Parts: sequence; C-alpha cells; structure tokens
Amino acid sequence: MEHGAQQDVNPMPSFIDGYLPYLLAQVSHSISAEFHVQAHEAGLSVTQWRVLSSLCSSGGGMTIGELAFHTVTKQPTLSKVVQRMAVDGLVARTDVRADRRQTRVSLTAKGGRLVEVLCRQAMQHQRAVLQPLGEARAAELMQMLRTLMMSHALPPE
Repeated sequence: MEHGAQQDVNPMPSFIDGYLPYLLAQVSHSISAEFHVQAHEAGLSVTQWRVLSSLCSSGGGMTIGELAFHTVTKQPTLSKVVQRMAVDGLVARTDVRADRRQTRVSLTAKGGRLVEVLCRQAMQHQRAVLQPLGEARAAELMQMLRTLMMSHALPPE
C-alpha cells in the first residue's frame, strides 16, 4: 500500500450494535425524549406524563402497584409523584375497599383534559416517527413489539 493511502477496513460491529436490549433502549430513549419536550412544556415531569397516559384508558383507575408497572417506576417514588399530582388536582386517590393497604388512582376532570391533549400530540409524534417505515411495516413493528412485550412481561409488584 502506498504511503498515506487510506486503508479500506470494515471494522467488526461492536457487541452492542447487534444487542436487542441496547437497541430497544436507545430507540426508546431517543423517541421518548423528543416527545417529553411537549410534556415538560405542559408542566409535567416524565413520570407524571406516564401516570396520566396510563390512566387515560384505564376506566376505573389503577392501583399504585399497577401504575408502577405501567410507568416503569419504583413504587415508593411513584407514590410521592401521585401524592403531588393529587394536590395539583390531576388525579384522585381512593382506598381500595377490599385491601386498605392499596390505593386506587384515577384521573380528575383537570387531569383528563390535560392528558387528552397530550395523547393527541403523542400520537402525532408517533405517526411522524413511524412514517419512514410505511404503514404496513409500522404496523408489523408495533405487533412484533407487543409480542415481545407480552412474552417477556414481568408481573406487577
């Protein structure tokens, strides 16, 4: 090879470049961060957004344990967040009759109005993220992710 010529070397991809948990975490982090800007503009932390979005289709609400599972948040941390959200009028907390140790959390009218707007924005963001894949591949990706999620789901604590 001549002195100073560029060597054409294709380095081996690193382990993490082909490691599914890493790829999923990076994609999740990047896509979520893009939308979390809108949640912050609405005055919500990431955890508060996750609580509201989890509750928006739950009907009768969820227990703190169920919310911890859905929001991927430790239960003690989530309890404090929910307590502040209740003070702010976004959620209501009630004791579960069958088990006084459990608390059920539900949306208030104020929380419902806020999350309705944010869920529309989140779906617009999702459409923009998936648009390069095309409709069929986007639907296939969503189904594959649901399949992986269901086959590897941890039980709620």
